[in-house]
Formats: sequence, C-alpha cells, structure tokens
Amino acid sequence: MATSAAGTLRLGTAQGRWVLLATVLGSSMAMLDSTVVNVALPRIGEDLGASLASLQWTLNAYLLTLAGLILLGGALGDRYGRRRIFLIGVVWFAIASAACAAAPTIHVLVAARAVQGIGGALLTPGSLAILQAVFHPDDRSAAVGLWSGLGGVSTAIGPFLGGWLVDGPGWRWIFLLNLPLAAAVIAVASRFVPESRDESASGRFDVPGALLAALALGTITYALTAAGEGLSPAVWVTGVLSLVLGAAFVAVERRAPEPMLPLGLFSSRLFSAVNAVTLCVYAAFSGVFFLLVVQLQIVSGFSPLVSGLALVPITVLMLALSARAGRLGKRIGPRIPLTVGPMLCAVGVLLLLRTGPGSSYWMDVLPAVTVMGCGMTLLVAPLTATVLAAVEVRHAGIASGVNNAAARAASLLAVAALPALAGLSGDAYRVPSAVDSAFHTAMLICAGLLVAGGLVAFATVRGNVLAPDDHPVAEPDCEWSCGTTPPLDPGHVHTHEGPATGTAAGPSPKS
Repeated sequence: MATSAAGTLRLGTAQGRWVLLATVLGSSMAMLDSTVVNVALPRIGEDLGASLASLQWTLNAYLLTLAGLILLGGALGDRYGRRRIFLIGVVWFAIASAACAAAPTIHVLVAARAVQGIGGALLTPGSLAILQAVFHPDDRSAAVGLWSGLGGVSTAIGPFLGGWLVDGPGWRWIFLLNLPLAAAVIAVASRFVPESRDESASGRFDVPGALLAALALGTITYALTAAGEGLSPAVWVTGVLSLVLGAAFVAVERRAPEPMLPLGLFSSRLFSAVNAVTLCVYAAFSGVFFLLVVQLQIVSGFSPLVSGLALVPITVLMLALSARAGRLGKRIGPRIPLTVGPMLCAVGVLLLLRTGPGSSYWMDVLPAVTVMGCGMTLLVAPLTATVLAAVEVRHAGIASGVNNAAARAASLLAVAALPALAGLSGDAYRVPSAVDSAFHTAMLICAGLLVAGGLVAFATVRGNVLAPDDHPVAEPDCEWSCGTTPPLDPGHVHTHEGPATGTAAGPSPKS
C-alpha cells in the first residue's frame, strides 16, 4: 500500500494517518529515552552503586552517539531511502534497549546506551524527513505540528512513565518498553509509509566528518563532566582537544565533495537563527528535566511516580494544543511564537525556584510546570516547521538532522556542564541540602538560556515563512528581505518556484 507519490499524500486520508502514526511512534522511542531515564537515575545509582559522573554518562553516552551521528543518519536516509534507514534504526534501537535492560553493571549500561544512541541517530531524522517528503505542501505544517506535539508528549510523559515503572516492576522495564513500540512501528511503516530519497545524491559518505563530530562532542562532554570533580590537567587537555577537533571538523566540511554538514545551509539567516534558538531552549529543557526529578525526590521527598506525575500538565497541554500552535505559526509567522514561547518557559522555570523541602505539588510545582508547558506548546511546533521551511525539500533529511543534532548536542552539553556549574559532584546528589542549592543555581542558568533564545528569535526571525506564496518573487538576493533561503549549491538558480516555506515543491494551490 506504500505507493503514494512523494509530495502528494494528504493528511486526512487513511494512509496519511498511518504514516503520521509510524513516524510519531518511531521518534517517540528516541524521545522517551531522552527523558524516561531521568526519573530512574537515583534508583539506578543505588542499585548499581554509581557516582554522579556515572549517572551523567548514562544520559550522555546515549546523547553523544545520537548527536554525533544524527547528521550521518539524515544523509543515509536521503541517499538510500528514508523509510529503509528509519526501519533499520528502529530495529537497532530495540536490540540495544534489550541490552540496556539486561546490563549487570553501570559500565555495561553506559556502553549499551551508546549503542542505543546509534539507532536513535538512524531513526530520528528519518521520521521528520518522511513527513516533509511525502505529504502535500498544504498539509506539511499540520503534519509537522502533530508530529512535534505528539513527540513532545512522549518527551514530557517520560518522567511519569519512568516513575511508574521504577516504583513498580523496576527500572529495567523503562528499556523493555521499547520492544513492543518497535514491533508496532515496523508493522505500520512496512505497509503504509512510501519510500522517498534524494535522487540527486551520489558519491561517497563523509566518514571523516562523522568521526570528527563524534570525537569533538565526546571530548567536550568528558571535559565538562570531569570538571565537576575539579580542573585537573585531563580536563584542560580534553577541553583544548575538543576545540581542535571542532575546528578540524569545520575544515573538513568546507573541503569535502559530499559533506555530512553542508555549510551552505547556514548561509540562510533563518536556518542559522532557528538552530541558535534550538541550542538555547533545548539546553534549558534538558537541564530542567535532568535536575527537577532529582530535586523532587531527594529534597521534596516525592516518590519516583509522583515526581513523574508532576510533569503531566506539560503532557496535557502539548497534546491538546500543539497542532493549533502549528497552525498559528503558519498564520501569523514564527517570530512571535519563537519569542513568546521561550519567555513563558523562563517564567515557569523561575517559578520552580519555590520547590524545596516540604514543597506542595499544588502550590509550588503545578503553577510552574503549567506555565512552562504553555511556553513549550507555543514554541515546539513552529520551531520544527521553521527549520524545514528554511531549506528545499530535497534537503529535508539533512536539515532535520542538523536541527536534531543541535537539540541533542545542547542536551548533551547541558547535562554535562550544569552539575559542575551548580556545584554538584560525586555522591552529593544523595544529600538534600547540596541538591537544593545546586538546583536553584541551575534553574537560574536555564531561565537565562531561555530568555537568550527568545531574544535571538525576536532579533533574527522575520516574515511569515510558513505561509504558502503563489506569486513569484524577484531574485536573486532576497533572503534578507523576504525570509526565503538562498541556493545551497553554487550552480543552483533560486527561482522561487516553490512556496515561501522553501520547500521548492512547486506552487502550492490553496485548499
């Protein structure tokens, strides 16, 4: 049944709904594992005798391989077929999840989490690129909005689900949960998702670029994590090495005939700006979700289940309103949602400063997470749609890969750096007074990142790039005035034949 031509599938059809379900379930596996582990960290540390640094690596080993290889995953999908690479990623992720569940020591768990991140790097960019490639231009914003909203629900529901499993059958079940999800994704995607690829893709893969990206992220993550124990020579050496590797990565990408990261993408002011916003807000979100559940359990005395339930308002708000937020962004333009959303989130984070010993959920936690949920709902769908609107549809895989890499790298660095910046290290995560003090410092940092993201969006995102535009626009150099993107290839002529979203899929008839 997966025979629909690229760019023609309608969201209201049965096949359109199945495609959306497959991509949401697939990406939800990776998103769940970005958050569901958080609430189990104290119990994992107790069960496996882990230090704070080891618990950080339980999160960061996954984020490291995910962020370092996600661009390669997007390129593989564009080259060999997005559905094919997506399904390979789902199977890989499920096998690694089973290994995580069986891990006898913290070191084995960290290694299995790194392998799990490779599967996430294959499936995550493919899920979003499938939507952008197979749906009709008029339905893309709504499809991406639903994908973002339901995916955001997966992220938000992770702590609740993790708490329920930790309090019940045990923390190992947070990984076993992925197995039935993977089976459902494979069954639906194999039957209903059309194959799509970039027919112009050719040549060799940028293996040196992928290795340099992973090494640069790995060394900076080690330096930031180890800095919590003191600024030893190893910290300085790995920190400097990460800068050298990062510079080498940029140099390689400039010269590579088929770069993993086409630097021409960043000649679009819109694409660069929205990825900068992504870095700020996802670093803040990861910092909040990482430390809030520890604060609620260690300081406020909440059980793992109640700590997870504390975030249910975010889940409900994103489930109910994300599709509307996607349509709102298309109607009024992304500038207002991308400015107001992070600011609302910052207010919610500052309200979390009221949590502490003896905190009440209804008086101290609920108002904060409700405000934060409103901001996330307003922000997430327009952010994702705007990233894809900044490039041509044939670059959907690499564009979604870049944005996902930015989000995961931000999460990786936040989890590595925040405890050190807040003064939390060693076994101090088991001491309520130390956790409380570090939490307050970390929340101020996270609020500052959110405000910075909102200010970047306000200063740089212009025009309604999400609205279809059937009228040709004078060229060539209009990116700075109308918000559309310049050509990615030097020999490509930018004729504005596609909608102003930058999809380059031809005129978009009004429905």
